[in-house]
Amino acid sequence: MKVLISRLFPVVAEQLLKKEGFTVISWDKDRPMSAMELVSNAKKVNALLCASSDRIDAGFLKTCSHLDIISQFSVGYDNIDVPAATELGIAIGNAPGAMNEATADIAFGLMLAVSRKMFAMHKSIIEGKWSYFRPTANLGIELKHKTLGIFGLGRIGMEMAKRCRGAYEMKIIYHNRTANPLADAHLDASLVTFNELLAQSDIISVHCALTPETKGIFNLSAFDRMKRSAIFINTSRGAVHCEPDLIHALESGSIWGAGLDVTDPEPMSPDNPLLSMENVCVLPHIGSATVEARDEMARLAAENIISYYKNGKVPHLVNP
Repeated sequence: MKVLISRLFPVVAEQLLKKEGFTVISWDKDRPMSAMELVSNAKKVNALLCASSDRIDAGFLKTCSHLDIISQFSVGYDNIDVPAATELGIAIGNAPGAMNEATADIAFGLMLAVSRKMFAMHKSIIEGKWSYFRPTANLGIELKHKTLGIFGLGRIGMEMAKRCRGAYEMKIIYHNRTANPLADAHLDASLVTFNELLAQSDIISVHCALTPETKGIFNLSAFDRMKRSAIFINTSRGAVHCEPDLIHALESGSIWGAGLDVTDPEPMSPDNPLLSMENVCVLPHIGSATVEARDEMARLAAENIISYYKNGKVPHLVNP
């Protein structure tokens, strides 16, 4: 069996596949494949190990309907037309759990950085603006005993909640489609409505999947219902928030600050006004960027393919 690896992923994926006897075709250029290159190379193989930025739409799937399995190097799979793949009998696998700690660290770090304007203060030194002590300038806000509202309390949201509870004794509230018994039991967390989450949270941290229901849910109306002192954190998908509305909310003072590891579009334009705002910290989608997380993502993605051919089961199957 032949497997296409669409990016320069950690070598553990290729090593595992080759050890099990697969022929591996690896993309060796430090850039993404074009749509045509992805199709051309996928036509030569039985399985595809791809990235969340590879567009696996209905057109690709129809052209490459011979594929047995597509295994994604991420937990999210909104880049894949899953119904179309299911109709064609193509198994879709992902890599959940690998990035929980790493992404929660980024969310926690962004929250802290925004609360103390760290990115802006760092830039002020570079710009030669560090001068004399000004007692009422550059003031941030403290986090202890604040209320953390989590939108999408799954595995990563749980890790973020643990950090906030442990470090700052925060009250935890969350909005999910269903209750999270672990959060209720171990973090004394409370399930609330979306409106209650907006109204009560001092910090809102987004950890949901991108779906038709969540796309653009944090819009001008949502930001207007938040506290003027609130911090908005998004480490899930950029399209969950409406970026022009977020800019307006920050400029008008509807909310206090924002920390983003995801933007819409990606990459963000270097002249985006968010990058020059004092109370905003933006990172280039590095939530999973640790050696440990990326190696585990590669291992899980490869294991999906190996297990599919060895015993007919995909350990992390998106479309059973």
